Amino acid sequence: MNTSTKSITELDGKTLYYSFLAGAQKIFENQVLINKINVFPVADADTGTNLASTMRSIVESPIPTSDLKTTAAALADAALTGARGNSGIIFAQFIYGFSNEIQKHEVVSVDTFAEIIKKAVTYAYEAIANPVEGTMITVIREWAEFIYILKDSIKDFIELLAQAYVKALESLQATTGKLEILAKSKVVDAGAKGFVVFLQGMVEFVKAGELRKMLAGRETVVIADSEVVSHEIITYRYCTEAMMMLDEKKKVELQQVRKSIAHLGDSMVVAGSPKKMRVHIHSDHPAKVMSTLSKYGNISFQKVDDMIMQHEISSNAKYPVALVTDSTCDIPSELIEKYQLHVVPLSVHFGETYFLDRLTIHPEQFYSMIDKAKDYPSTAQPAYKDFFNKYSYLASHYESIIGIHISAAMSGTWSNSKKASHSVSEHSGKKINVLNSRRLSSGLGLIVLRAAREIENGATHDEIVNKIDTWSDNTKMFVSSKTIKYMVKSGRVSHTKGFIGSLLNLKPIVTVNNQGKTETFGKPFTERSSMQLILAKVQNMASSKKIWGYSISHARNISTANWFVERMKEICGLNPEFFNDASPVLGVNVGPGVVALSIMFED
Repeated sequence: MNTSTKSITELDGKTLYYSFLAGAQKIFENQVLINKINVFPVADADTGTNLASTMRSIVESPIPTSDLKTTAAALADAALTGARGNSGIIFAQFIYGFSNEIQKHEVVSVDTFAEIIKKAVTYAYEAIANPVEGTMITVIREWAEFIYILKDSIKDFIELLAQAYVKALESLQATTGKLEILAKSKVVDAGAKGFVVFLQGMVEFVKAGELRKMLAGRETVVIADSEVVSHEIITYRYCTEAMMMLDEKKKVELQQVRKSIAHLGDSMVVAGSPKKMRVHIHSDHPAKVMSTLSKYGNISFQKVDDMIMQHEISSNAKYPVALVTDSTCDIPSELIEKYQLHVVPLSVHFGETYFLDRLTIHPEQFYSMIDKAKDYPSTAQPAYKDFFNKYSYLASHYESIIGIHISAAMSGTWSNSKKASHSVSEHSGKKINVLNSRRLSSGLGLIVLRAAREIENGATHDEIVNKIDTWSDNTKMFVSSKTIKYMVKSGRVSHTKGFIGSLLNLKPIVTVNNQGKTETFGKPFTERSSMQLILAKVQNMASSKKIWGYSISHARNISTANWFVERMKEICGLNPEFFNDASPVLGVNVGPGVVALSIMFED
């Protein structure tokens, strides 16, 4: 079909796809604005980012065929895969309903389109545990109902969508008066705003048919900040989401899944098809949510956002510079909250099941699983999209961003973060630097904490960036262990060396050099010898350099960790900057019993 004509009486796959592309571009352009007015169901200021993630998945899907059913099914699958947040998943389920109700039509008329859209609304309502009128779902329903009314008098899609868009605008404006929180904040519903913005893009495309412009717009655009809206109290802390791949033979129902996790939170949306299901819930117990969902299928995607943190940065960001790190830093939650640090989790994999480090698996849970597991666990870095979404969100709330990550020689985390930062920086205009700490665990945590303290004291973005290498060089790490067997299992030590080490009962000390690589430092036969050897090395170094601070991470070895604290107090008179359980990611590589002592010396 030639979409440049003045009349469109039949809708085919390509027209549908490109109109979606145009709608997505409008979401990208209005992402920050939608974030700023997000006050319902919770004030986490991320609806724009979530809808942008959903749309990004759509526009990155393959160019479709002319067949409407095939294209709609592909769009629905892409939307479900990329969906984030309440609004994203509701939108995805609406598109799934649309695709599922299309019979094997290559094209549809206005009459058929109106019938399909009306039925698709039911799918969206069924996905929501407690539908609330005055939100996105209301605008979708009233828009669809108006299209159904218009079908008897309008046979041209251009006129149909244009008139229905006006109705959607009216419905959007009415949301302010339907919910007390919207009226109090004097805003419209953010999800509804996103849907209407999407419709605006569709209407502009079918009117103009500017295909080349749409193809050129397949990127995220972040506009300037708008005024922050006041927010209400958040009931549950974590926005928790999962994608499950289902066995169609088991016939898992949406209602069945919804009932099983209903007691764990609110704002629940369960959407999907017989093959794939997307779950969204606000909960204080993400690990319990994932444990329950794993009974129904393989969890292929997880996301956990701290809504209290999001609320704080949207209404009261403490500093102009955002600090991003990863979950291997071992910084305790109280310091993460104090300095508003943004932590992207790595993942821990037990066979086909995976968990988000420190979010859906905690250290105590991990160590209880490690010896029972059929296969030894592995770890994986955050994906490019995880960082893209994080930087895209932060770019709408901060003047600039600095990322500081685990050594690039040990993980691809730094690489994915850097690639994503370039893309977001290019389109947002915000300064983003991503730095290789050349450290991990408590050593990485010390460097991030030093940066946070300097920002608190007024240091600029560039001043922090210019100091990271020096702080890294001045940070020394010593990791003691009770056994070599876990290092062999994880591949950190070869089986041959491990066999010899086991025979000799070695307790190796691992250090991290200035290239960010691990190397052994001494091979004592007892843990006590290992501890004494580390202490002697630290005392020697401290005789000529002043200690800025130190930190300790441990994996089920609090007695040795406490011993190091007491000895360090004797050496430098300081309490540790932090003392914490080691990340499960570190546990995979070195096993329980390790203690990581990190010391940063003054310049």
